[in-house]
Amino acid sequence: MPIKVAIVGVGNFCSALIQGLQYYKDAKEGEVALGLLNITLGKYQITDIEIVAAFDIDKRKVGKDLSAAIFADPNNVPKFAEIPELNVTVYKCDPLGSTEGALEEMIQVDNSEPAEVKEVIRASGAEIIINLLPSTAEKASKWWAQTAIETKCAFINPTPILIASDPYWSEQFYSAGCIVAGDDLMNQIGSTVLHKALINLCVQRGVHIDESYQLDIGGGSESLAAIDEKGYTKKRSVKTESVSSSIPYEVPLVAGSTDFVDFMKDVRASYFWIKGKCFAGQPVTVDIRLTLPDASAGVSVLLDVIRGVKIALDRNMTGALVEVSAYGFKHPPMHMGITTAHQRFSNFISEQDAERS
Repeated sequence: MPIKVAIVGVGNFCSALIQGLQYYKDAKEGEVALGLLNITLGKYQITDIEIVAAFDIDKRKVGKDLSAAIFADPNNVPKFAEIPELNVTVYKCDPLGSTEGALEEMIQVDNSEPAEVKEVIRASGAEIIINLLPSTAEKASKWWAQTAIETKCAFINPTPILIASDPYWSEQFYSAGCIVAGDDLMNQIGSTVLHKALINLCVQRGVHIDESYQLDIGGGSESLAAIDEKGYTKKRSVKTESVSSSIPYEVPLVAGSTDFVDFMKDVRASYFWIKGKCFAGQPVTVDIRLTLPDASAGVSVLLDVIRGVKIALDRNMTGALVEVSAYGFKHPPMHMGITTAHQRFSNFISEQDAERS
């Protein structure tokens, strides 16, 4: 049974997602599990995920088939899969201020009238809407959350705009009999998850942490949005809170993006610093750099989240999904350690969690 998904924002992440779906569809024996957290979740395979609708505002994408739009400027994700015609037209939606700030010069807004979004979603048969808008697009993200409620779709929010973890929105989805998961997608191997893992290891091994930072630079559009004045504080706050939740005491800690370097394109470099004390108060310092493709880093996690949300839909669940959100996002409705979140998610998938929140 297909999992029908509508995408909002045909940017770099969307490009990596579409290419990834095709990559695993065409994968040869021995490559099927490459880079995946889970090949199968419940009864669902990755090949069950079907993109049935897409929305954007850039004139270089609107009106095109999704297979072409994902390679249009300003997207800069390297091509790693051949995408056939998908028969999914990218529809124009209302910008709602999503190009304000740093992205204003990067995005060329299409001047046509917005599509009747709700009609398009209903006609497509979409059951899940994924919000891939920039981290600065707060008004637009909340509009799409409301649209998900009104079209009776589940809503996945990979952005740092607080939706699933906001009691107001959680109640709105619950009251409407709909599902929400978020907020701020955590990469498969990225700055936040690695920082948390390093912090957890230090704490578990008896190291007292004195101070820590994790700083990012990159060349993708999300890196640009992350340093915009409007998104900078929110993104940094979410990342810092997520990492700090792994330390059982107060520590000076900062995590977030610091600069945009256009020639890095779809690459992000992350720098980690942890200073602490080990046995007999002796000093220990961790100093690490991580470099990886930016857009594709979170796709494997999102594929699990999509299938987790579909399983929740099959069970007629409502409201914010605690286990799915804690597993896949930096700012879930309930913070958990990485090990606990993975175990709770596994239990959720296998229907063995008797104490589900």
